[in-house]
Amino acid sequence: MFAEIEPRVAELPTAVGERLRALRPVLRDRVLGTVRSVMSAQGRSLTGGQGRGLTLGVETAVDAFVEAVASPAHDLAASRAVFAELGRTEFREGHRVDALRAVLTVGGRDLWAFLVAQDLPPDALYVLASALFGFLDTLAGAAAEGYLHEQEANARDWDTVRRRLITLLVQPDPPGEATLQGAADAARWPLPATVAVVSIDSTDGERLARIAGNGTIATVIDDATRMVVPSPATPGRLAHVTAVLAGRRAALGPAVPLASARVSYRLSRRALRLLPGDGLVHCDDVLLELLTGWEPGLMDRFAARELAGAAGLREPELATLHAWLREQGQVVAAAAALHAHPQTVRYRMRKIREVFGAALDDPDARLRLELALRHRLAAGQFTFAENPSSRTRPASSAGSGRDR
Repeated sequence: MFAEIEPRVAELPTAVGERLRALRPVLRDRVLGTVRSVMSAQGRSLTGGQGRGLTLGVETAVDAFVEAVASPAHDLAASRAVFAELGRTEFREGHRVDALRAVLTVGGRDLWAFLVAQDLPPDALYVLASALFGFLDTLAGAAAEGYLHEQEANARDWDTVRRRLITLLVQPDPPGEATLQGAADAARWPLPATVAVVSIDSTDGERLARIAGNGTIATVIDDATRMVVPSPATPGRLAHVTAVLAGRRAALGPAVPLASARVSYRLSRRALRLLPGDGLVHCDDVLLELLTGWEPGLMDRFAARELAGAAGLREPELATLHAWLREQGQVVAAAAALHAHPQTVRYRMRKIREVFGAALDDPDARLRLELALRHRLAAGQFTFAENPSSRTRPASSAGSGRDR
């Protein structure tokens, strides 16, 4: 009720309210004229659907104020509803809520100037001033509430259309051209020729996309943010994305044609799951790790199969074989990598050849062995470097059981 804004309105002489009622048409025209001038200065007019809405707002405000002064028990719910809808309209039309607040302020000042000119008693003017500006604050609050509600609803809608677009881009079956174009149009996202998908260990994708800018869109899929960066080869674009993601655990998929967005998505998703540590990982830099770790448990089985005949070999011998394979059979280079004596490496390789035989001369077998040993090393199942003291042992002691 209006009396809740300014209780002293109920104490005003009845003649004050009746006088305002009689002057209501004049007051409406005056305030509308003032508001029309303000709108014109903003490059807007009171014509069309939007203009009719603002005209309704002015008339509602004037009528409600006049009626409330005459009848302090007047309910303001209908007036608040009108201004809440005006706030929603302002958002839909792409205006700021401040513009509507400015209209209320200017209209309120003009209404106050009109009241002052009516030669009302000072005590009545004090009460009317308090009531008027409290009333305007109430209407401005309703408009702001409507604006924010529309903004929130719109944000949810945008999130929905962006999520649908990104889901179409990364789904197993590529969407038809018309379907994809329709989803892109709904999201107001010009289809780029190339994209890169970033998977991020977070759920604040919307905020990150806004910071990244440049048409970047994002949504949450499977508890992680999936960010689509358009035209990633644009100079400085990926550097900016990297800066935005500083301090976050994330994986950047490769730049691919738009139709292959799923490839970039799958690589980034798998890298985020597989690779430890913080910071941004570039999938193109870790393709071997992705290849060997793609299917959980597969490399364990692969290594167990390839090294099944090596059950009798000790950790130092497995480390020696790994170094020898990496150094392409160069004993001196393998010894340097192991911090061991070359004779120690030769001795161990003789024992290793007893196990693997001709496989050590088969390029495919050597590749399989190196991958299996690399996996065991990454899993921490044996160490790479020898005990430094092994460098001082003579070759003749290699078979004594002390050279481990």
